[in-house]
Amino acid sequence: MSNIRHAIAAMGIDLGPEVLAQCRALFDAEQLALQAAVPVTQGDIAYGLHERHRLDIYAPLGVSGPAPVLVFVHGGGFLKGDKGGAEAWPNANVGRMAAQAGFVGVVINYRLAPDHMWPAGSEDLAAVVAWLKANVAQHGGDPDRIVLAGTSAGAVHVAGFLKLAGDADVRGAVLLSGLYGYTPLDERDLLYYGHAALYAERMPMEAVATTRLPLLVACAQYDPPRFQAEFLGLMQDRLARHGAMPRAVIMTGHNHYTMPMHLGTADRRLADEICAFVRDISH
Repeated sequence: MSNIRHAIAAMGIDLGPEVLAQCRALFDAEQLALQAAVPVTQGDIAYGLHERHRLDIYAPLGVSGPAPVLVFVHGGGFLKGDKGGAEAWPNANVGRMAAQAGFVGVVINYRLAPDHMWPAGSEDLAAVVAWLKANVAQHGGDPDRIVLAGTSAGAVHVAGFLKLAGDADVRGAVLLSGLYGYTPLDERDLLYYGHAALYAERMPMEAVATTRLPLLVACAQYDPPRFQAEFLGLMQDRLARHGAMPRAVIMTGHNHYTMPMHLGTADRRLADEICAFVRDISH
C-alpha cells in the first residue's frame, strides 16, 4: 500500500488520460479479484428511453430482508465516463464495495454533454431514483433507504438532483470532489451549463448548502486546487448556515481519480466512512 501512496504522490495534481491510466494500473490486480468475487447481479437495466439510461445492480452479500441502496454516479467532466460492469471495473467497483457491505449497489450511466446539457444529468438521476422507488424491492433493496453518491461531475449531478427534485425521496448524499459553485466557472463547464451568464442560477450550490439531508463530503490530498477550494467553500457555508459542518473526509494519499477508484481495495479508510454513513442514516 505504501508503494501505491508513493506512486500517487509522484503524480501530483495533474489530470488527463495518461494519469488516469496510471491510476487504474495501480489497482488492477485488487479490482479484478473483486470483479471475480462480486459479479453484476443484473446489468444494463433500462431506467429510461435513451441508450445511456442504463444501470447495473449488485445484490447485497449475506443479507436477508430489505437492504439500504447506494447509488453511484461516475465522473468524467460531463463529457465522458461509464458505469463499467463485467468487462471494466472502474466505477463498477463502488457497486461491488456496496454489495460486500450488505447494501444494494447501483451504478448508473447518464446522458453526456455537449449533446445533453444542464440539467440532463440531474434529470437522469431523478429518473433512476423513481425507477428504484418502484423496483428496487425486487432486488433486495429498501426503496425508503436510498443514498446517492457521486464523484467529480457525478457529485455535481447528485447536488443538482437536490436542486431539481429536493430531498424527499433519498436518505443522504455522498459528494466526492464535486464543483458546487464556490469557485468561478471554468470554460470547460460551459459545455454542460451553457452560457456563463446562466451559471449563477444553474449551479447547485444553494441546494447542497441548504439541504437538511445528511451529507458526507470528501476531497483528495492531491485534488486540483479548484476542487479543494470547493470542498472548503461548502464546509464553511454549511457551518455558517447550520452551525455545524457535515461529515467530511480529506483523503490523504489519493488524487482526483484514485479516490473513487480505490474503493473495494485493502485501503478501507474511505469505504469505511461511506459504509458507516449509510448505516447511520438508514436506521
